[in-house]
Amino acid sequence: MNLRELQYLVALADLRNFRRAADACFVSQPTLSTQIRKLEDELGVALFERSPRKVMLTPAGQDAVARARRILTEMEGMKEAARRLSRPEAGIARLGVFPTLGPYLLPEVMPRVRERFPQLQLLLTEEKSDQLLARLNEGKLDAAILAMPVNDPGLHCEPLFEEPFLLAVPRHHPLAAARSLRLGDLSQHNLMLLEEGHCLRDQALEVCQLSGAREGSEFRATSLETLRQMVLAGLGVTLMPALAARGMVPYADRLHLLRFEDSSPSRQIGLFWRKTSAMAPLLLQLAEVLRGVPPELLDPPGEPRPAELA
Repeated sequence: MNLRELQYLVALADLRNFRRAADACFVSQPTLSTQIRKLEDELGVALFERSPRKVMLTPAGQDAVARARRILTEMEGMKEAARRLSRPEAGIARLGVFPTLGPYLLPEVMPRVRERFPQLQLLLTEEKSDQLLARLNEGKLDAAILAMPVNDPGLHCEPLFEEPFLLAVPRHHPLAAARSLRLGDLSQHNLMLLEEGHCLRDQALEVCQLSGAREGSEFRATSLETLRQMVLAGLGVTLMPALAARGMVPYADRLHLLRFEDSSPSRQIGLFWRKTSAMAPLLLQLAEVLRGVPPELLDPPGEPRPAELA
């Protein structure tokens, strides 16, 4: 058994097609098929069910693929460690971020990252949080910006900042007359939320539970932009993170952004990486840069607080 055979095994498991797996590994299909069969003979079990139209993993194959991924991740970590020892701030770093934060945070912090690490090639991936976690644990990402907490003992978390939530309401909504908001004011109101899979949905549901608000059952959005447009159209109210809410200020004639004055709901943002990662020293430095988000960007852009009106 060798590393190349494990690479063939993982490629076939991912693509479920011998020809595509061979192309991905830059070998001929007969070569890949022979090596997979050799691996099965060595292990004494069938790893794949083969049919003319599809390839499926057997239970033994699922276990073997999981182990192969871990081995390949560790080998890649060994190579990366060697690269980092020779050039600690050069090379490639693969960073993931979830979609209700990435479009609003990255334009603010990327110039600072490039200034601090001019030789670092940062490859960005935007996915939902559960997909980012899977890619992080598979070694396909080096780090990910996620909402805390994340219950994974294999990951290290470096807290970055706290992002408050605001309530976005149409100008004609009963709550629009208020200058600020208490959680109890949401009682009996319906909130438009994102679809399943977005961490912001889970955070908004927690606010609903605390306040007595309900989820509007007739609509679930696929993005914050969709929620914004629904509020602008006067079709409902929603929770909006502070960074995203700043993009709604130009529409002040059509909507109202309300700050919460008690138990202000927010989300904690952190940078996560594998505890075994050889890139930890670099990622600690990256966290310092990401932590430097200007405070005014996290100050909710809603109606002024009473102290600000004096």
